[in-house]
Amino acid sequence: MKSALLLVDIQNDFLPGGALAVAEGDAIVPIANRLMPVFDHVIASQDWHPPHHLSFAAEHDGFEPFQLTELDGLQQILWPVHCVQGTPGAGFASALDVAGIDHVVRKGSNPRIDSYSAFYDNDHRQATGLTEHLRERGIDALFVAGLAADVCVKFTALDALADGFDTTLIVDATRGVDMQEGDTDAAIQAMRQAGVRLADSHDLLAAG
Repeated sequence: MKSALLLVDIQNDFLPGGALAVAEGDAIVPIANRLMPVFDHVIASQDWHPPHHLSFAAEHDGFEPFQLTELDGLQQILWPVHCVQGTPGAGFASALDVAGIDHVVRKGSNPRIDSYSAFYDNDHRQATGLTEHLRERGIDALFVAGLAADVCVKFTALDALADGFDTTLIVDATRGVDMQEGDTDAAIQAMRQAGVRLADSHDLLAAG
């Protein structure tokens, strides 16, 4: 079985001090660096929003970040402005070993729809090409880590599973937003119940 590591959105705006900071988001960077050499192929996803993306609360008069609205028929959480194309916030964490990344998937560039998953936008209207990329390389097992567990990591892992990949979440290499207390734990359990395996980086490193 040929495996790949998928690092989800390890970008400056999701690290402490960033526009949409995930608590302890920086703690996963050294784990990701240690994991990369274990895998046949390493992919990183990158949130890549145009400046006026409609998922930003700033684009909606009277709304604050983390409030809900509707966008083209879909419920939408409104976010702080983050990961705008070409800005430092959209860049990968400076401590991330980008030389170990074989392929980058950018998502969220359509201003009218958000894209949590590294595979599809939130309404599955458009694919990123990641499934085809993996299949062309004979990869059938995907190990997912990154930010944030209860948003982009969750939807990425569920789409990977739905597209037929043997999918494993590396729990200690993932952190969550936890907008509501318990969101991260609930997301991990939802992934597990759907069929995503759970693993710890120490076990993978020992096996590798």
